[in-house]
Formats: sequence, C-alpha cells, structure tokens
Amino acid sequence: MYEDNQQAMIDALHQDLRRSKMEAVLLEVDYLINDLKNTLHHLDEWVQPTHPAKGMVNILDEVVIYNDPYGLALVIGAWNYPLQLLLLPVAGAIAAGNAVIVKPSELSVACAKFVVDMVPKYLDNDAVIVIEGGPEETSQLLKEKFDYIFYTGGTNVGKIVYEAATKYLTPVTLELGGKSPVYIDNTVDIVVTAKRLLWGKFINAGQTCIAPDYVLCTKEIQDQLVDVARKVLKEWYGEDPQKSPDLCRIVNLRHFGRLETILDASKGKVAIGGNYDAQDKFIEPTIVANVTGTDKIMEDEIFGPILPIVPVANAYEAIKFINQREHPLVLYVFSNENNIQSLFTEQTRSGSICMNDTIMFYGVETLPFGGVGNSGIGAYHGKASFDTFTHKKSCLKRNFAAIGEKLASGRYPPYTEGNLKMITALMRKRHGPSLKFLPYLLAFALGAGLSYGIFAWNKVKK
Repeated sequence: MYEDNQQAMIDALHQDLRRSKMEAVLLEVDYLINDLKNTLHHLDEWVQPTHPAKGMVNILDEVVIYNDPYGLALVIGAWNYPLQLLLLPVAGAIAAGNAVIVKPSELSVACAKFVVDMVPKYLDNDAVIVIEGGPEETSQLLKEKFDYIFYTGGTNVGKIVYEAATKYLTPVTLELGGKSPVYIDNTVDIVVTAKRLLWGKFINAGQTCIAPDYVLCTKEIQDQLVDVARKVLKEWYGEDPQKSPDLCRIVNLRHFGRLETILDASKGKVAIGGNYDAQDKFIEPTIVANVTGTDKIMEDEIFGPILPIVPVANAYEAIKFINQREHPLVLYVFSNENNIQSLFTEQTRSGSICMNDTIMFYGVETLPFGGVGNSGIGAYHGKASFDTFTHKKSCLKRNFAAIGEKLASGRYPPYTEGNLKMITALMRKRHGPSLKFLPYLLAFALGAGLSYGIFAWNKVKK
C-alpha cells in the first residue's frame, strides 16, 4: 500500500499541513516503509516462544513464554503526523496477530480520506476496519469492549481514553506529549547546536510531540543562540519565510488562535519573528527570549513554531526547573561534558533523553519510544511495537519422569521437616551453581539420566 501510493500520501500531507515533500517523505512515507521492512525482516524471530532461565527446582522442566495477540485492538491516530502516528501502531498490531479498528484523526481531512480509501483495498476487511468521524464517533467507539487500546494525542483526551478503558480493564498505550526541555551549556559548538535545535523545533511548524518546547541556558548562551538563529533562519527560509516552500502551516484556525494568543502575550520578549497571517494559517518561526517560568508561554505544550528561552545560572538550576514540572516526553541535553550528561540522565525523569541533537533518536527502531507520567504510558517502535500488542503467556511444561516425581513428592502431606529442608534447598536462589553443591548436582544429573534411560528402555520393551 505504501509503495503503490507514495505520491498520494505526499499530496495528502501537503493538503492537510502544506508539508514539503522532504518532510513528508522523511517523517512519514519513508519512515513507515522502513518500519515495516524492519518488522518483516525480524518477525519470524520475534514470534518465536522464548525460554527464560530456570532454577534448580525446574531443572527437568521446560519453561516457555509464548507471544499471544490480545485480540481486537483500537488504534486512534493524531492529526499532526496523520499517517505515521496511525499506521505505525496499526502495523505493530497486525504483526502481533490482532484484528484492528483504525480511527484516523478527522482534523487531517485528506490523510483520513487516504486511509479510508486505501486500507480496505489492501488489507483484510474482516480483520482491519477503518472508522471515520470526530469526537462523537470516538466516544461511541470507547463504549465498546476492546482487548487493547492505543491512543496518540493530547493528555486531556488521553485521560478520557484511559478512563473509558477501565470499564473493561482494557490495557492501553497512551502516546501523549508535554513540554520537552532543552539544556545547552557553554561547551558546545553553538552553530551546530542552533541548527539541530531549530530543525527539530520548526519541522511541521512545531506541531511535533517531541519538538523542543523551551530552552534552558545562561544569558550568555541565549545571546549567542539568538544571533546564530537569526542567520540560520534567514538562510533556511529567506527574507520572507511565508513564501518558503519548506514551512508547514498550522492545521486549523482553532489551533492558530491558541498560538496567536501565546504570541500576543509574549510580544515584549520576541527576539526573532513573531509575524503571523490567520488567513494563511501561517506563523513565522519565532524565538522568545528572557522568558520566566510564570509566563503564559510556559503554561502548556506550545505545539507550534514558537521557541521560548528561559535563562538559568547553571545545570543544577535547569534540573530543578525541569523537576518542578510534569515529566516530559523527551529531554534534550547539549553538552560535551560527560558529567553534565550523566547529571541530567540520573537526576531527571523523561520518556526519552537525547544528547546533542533533537528528534533523531525517534528514528532508532531499537529504542522503545514512549512517555512517563503525564507524557504517556507504554512504548512502541521496532520490536517494542510487536511487544506492545502481544500478551506474554508464560507456560511451565512438566513431565512424568520417575526421578522428577520423586524429587517433587516432598511437597505432599504428611509434611515433614526433612521434606521442607529438601524443597527449600531446591528452591533457593543462587548466583550460579555453588561448588559445595557440585557433587550433589552431578549425582542428581547421573541419577536423572539413568532413571530416564531405564524408563525409555522399559517403554521400548513394552
């Protein structure tokens, strides 16, 4: 479906968000294709039952974990990456063996239509069904019983989904968001840092759940960053950014109005940009300097092309600032000092952490992606997508060998002190076989092998 309809996907993304071909291909179309290729390459390995380690008491038994599909999964997508954030988890659900109800976001009209038109042409209509509609239809869906619910979107709606799931004790993955901070110190290459930061912020016009939400740095670094950013943004988007083919638009007027309110409240602190055009749903890439924690721009996730800078004295003050707020989906740290990187890794909590870049960690399929606390529950990407939609069914397989029953018979009444000591010795957890038990282990193995041989021989004779 992806390979046959790449241009249709690019066109739909342009229609909904005025997404450039470069961003459409890298962030959605090619991303989906590569994810699915990775799944196909490894699926035969992922589905295999696993055999975890076992203790002495189960030395003759088989210990297995099977990968079971949950059953019927509901996947609710988001409007900001309307194909990737919907179809990536759908692929994981199918790979794990589930049937899926697919609910695209009604705010991305063209992409929703693509999903409605194309999915039934390529996938089993009895196993994968697309449901159209808005909040009313979603509310009706959430009244039904599902075996798993996967939701991507805002925290407020995520709470509604979570509450609905409790009716049937349905497990959930909630991919939410939050204000993802960036810390920058004075050991970095400020030009490279600025480019990596600004790219991560302004792709998709900042409408990215893992976009840098605000920057923490000293006033000295703030001044350097603003000077470099002014040159970089002019180089990228020209004298009139509104004419640039590489800048997306805000998805609708409601979201535009929210961002307009933030901009109007920040007018006195705008260092770069600040212009907007409601008719075109255009907001210029904007940097707001000398922001404080109580400013309006710091109240909620921005989800737009506006980047505030909050001056702090040092890394310790930055960590204190971060820890006073909800756990973010991702934390970005720009520093060449290992001790500073370790400080943020050890002293903060976030869904993910990325050093000296933005966004790029999202493309590493071996890294599970997900939030913590208000930024989400659960994770996916790569094998984690398969695991998310898989129930790990544990199994103990015992046999009827005489030696095994003899050893286990001590659990039966009448209980004796000797039997208790024998069973607790067998069940005792050890870090590798202790040498003092080696003679007993060898005798046990010899006895078990001999008993099994006699048992097999008698069976052959019969």
